[in-house]
Amino acid sequence: QVTLVESGGGLVQAGGSLTLSCAASGRTFSNFAMGWFRQAPGKEREFVAAIRWSGGNTYYADSVKGRFTISRDNAKNTVYLQMNSLKPEDTAVYYCAVDTNYSYSITWSRSYDYWGQGTQVTVSS
Repeated sequence: QVTLVESGGGLVQAGGSLTLSCAASGRTFSNFAMGWFRQAPGKEREFVAAIRWSGGNTYYADSVKGRFTISRDNAKNTVYLQMNSLKPEDTAVYYCAVDTNYSYSITWSRSYDYWGQGTQVTVSS
């Protein structure tokens, strides 16, 4: 049984920071890319950030570049999303996901085959 559990969401004022964590269990994910996506009410799920298994290659949506940082600790089977300078438009449910298929593109949601349940991030103005 593969399980991804996100944590760290909450309510924060604009300009503040949060760090999301995603703990994986059931398999060793150190060989796989992992990503963060988000979905705001009434909108489609969108890519936020992704990281290759080695941690050497990271990818970001333009809307979060320079404000968010993705990282991973393979020894802990955990991926993180450090979010700084948060804006009200960052409000969404944030999901982590893992790609066990070694997909070429890890910015597409369809590349990912396991997903967490999501954690709510609310940024007040």
